[in-house]
Amino acid sequence: MRNHNIPSGKILLGHGSGGRLMHSLIKELLLKKLNNPILKELSDGALIDYKDRIAFTTDSFVVNPIFFPGGDIGKLAVCGTINDLVVMGARPQYLALAFIIEEGLDYKILERITDSIAISARQAGVSFVTGDTKVVEKGACDKIFINTSGIGKVISNKKLSVRNIAPGDFIIVTGTIAQHGLAVLSKRKELDLKFNIKSDCAALNDLIIPVVEKTSAIKFMRDPTRGGLATTLNEIAENSGLGIIIDEKKIPVSSKVRAACELLGLDPLYIASEGRAILVVEKSAARRVLGLLKRHPQGDGAQIIGRVADKPRGRVILNTILGTERIVDMLTSEPLPRIC
Repeated sequence: MRNHNIPSGKILLGHGSGGRLMHSLIKELLLKKLNNPILKELSDGALIDYKDRIAFTTDSFVVNPIFFPGGDIGKLAVCGTINDLVVMGARPQYLALAFIIEEGLDYKILERITDSIAISARQAGVSFVTGDTKVVEKGACDKIFINTSGIGKVISNKKLSVRNIAPGDFIIVTGTIAQHGLAVLSKRKELDLKFNIKSDCAALNDLIIPVVEKTSAIKFMRDPTRGGLATTLNEIAENSGLGIIIDEKKIPVSSKVRAACELLGLDPLYIASEGRAILVVEKSAARRVLGLLKRHPQGDGAQIIGRVADKPRGRVILNTILGTERIVDMLTSEPLPRIC
């Protein structure tokens, strides 16, 4: 790739100015790697024909470090936005991409991130159709921040909502928890834990959309990102006005994650996952939904971990391995900041 407009291989303020440097960056990097007929128009937006009900989401990604075991900020941005659509019962189709780049970022780093974005989008079957690039002075941001927005076609025949949840519903998690947060933490702190924990960062559309198409028993879904499983379940309990009872021995936690958490004094229930989902499902269909999830490689670790109850309202209770009960509270703040 020609990069004669990028002196010393660094991003300059001029690459976000709207002039020749910015147009060169867009055409020689972004358009080259993400090209499709809609994006090729290089408009400030995208014209898309829709007759169906759609879901829309937006998110910003400021993860530190930008590369970590199992992923990077580019893959995270694509998968995170896709998953936000998926848990709304929608098939992701079109995404928008916005970069905020710190002056002086190595061009090769931006190219590597863009490659990751392109690969992740292609594997998930989505297209980037519009975007934006800004460059800020050195020190005004940390290397690169990414914003992604997405729209998708709603395929669920009923609106997924916490208002649908009722006592007796079962709680399913689609796989082992807490890998993403630990992968980011170990890389950030340069911890040599020797556990080789990789982020679970992944797009969930191939796992969950076929299940949504086969059953109307799913009442609500959410991905347990910031704050992990515990925070997400607390949000569900609080917003539904019901209680949630979970069983510690049924929560899928890998032996490596458990050992790392014990070493670091962390609770895996509060550590983020970026390739998992929590499903609230009618009791009568829970085993069938679990079986459908387990047919896919991404769902082989799926488990029914608990149920919804009348009481205690707005609370999450954990039945421990020791046979006792404890309240699982929502933490005041995120124990591991900047993990997405």
